Amino acid sequence: MDIVDRILIDQASIEERIKELGEQISRDYEGKTITLVCILKGGLMFLCDLAKHITAPVIYDFMSVSSYGDSTQSSGVVRITKDLEDSIEGKHVLIVEDIIDTGLTLSYLLKNLWSRNPASLRICTLLDKPDNRKVEIPVDYVGFTVPNEFLVGYGLDYKQLYRNFPYIFVLNPKYYTNSEEENEEQE
Repeated sequence: MDIVDRILIDQASIEERIKELGEQISRDYEGKTITLVCILKGGLMFLCDLAKHITAPVIYDFMSVSSYGDSTQSSGVVRITKDLEDSIEGKHVLIVEDIIDTGLTLSYLLKNLWSRNPASLRICTLLDKPDNRKVEIPVDYVGFTVPNEFLVGYGLDYKQLYRNFPYIFVLNPKYYTNSEEENEEQE
């Protein structure tokens, strides 16, 4: 496919690493119930696969946030578009995120969720992109550290497309550079 510049992480590697993360989380939360807070939409595939490998009891809840900016970068201005359904007060909360990039969105979410008085609050991300970090974030569980490139697949999207691909790939730059030029011409 010409949208794929190159595959960065194949399906087998993703599956193996998620299994390892699930085992580690199970050990760390032994005897506790975990509230897994999935950050939609990107974290959904990761949540589903990760939960299969966690032996501790889990509860799912979901948040959706929007960070304004252009199509390939977050501005860090955050708006919660779907909030949690249940209280997290006194609960052990694990945020499940697809990717941590600048850290601005997650920094906002951490402050917001800590204000709700959970017993504990940790972060599990499939992908960590530290070279683009603007705010330091304490990440407890990392699937893969990745380069500062535009990544798509396995939950990550470009204009809501390609989330369903079972691997993570670098998007061919012609798709987003042409699109951004067209957007600038329309303004």
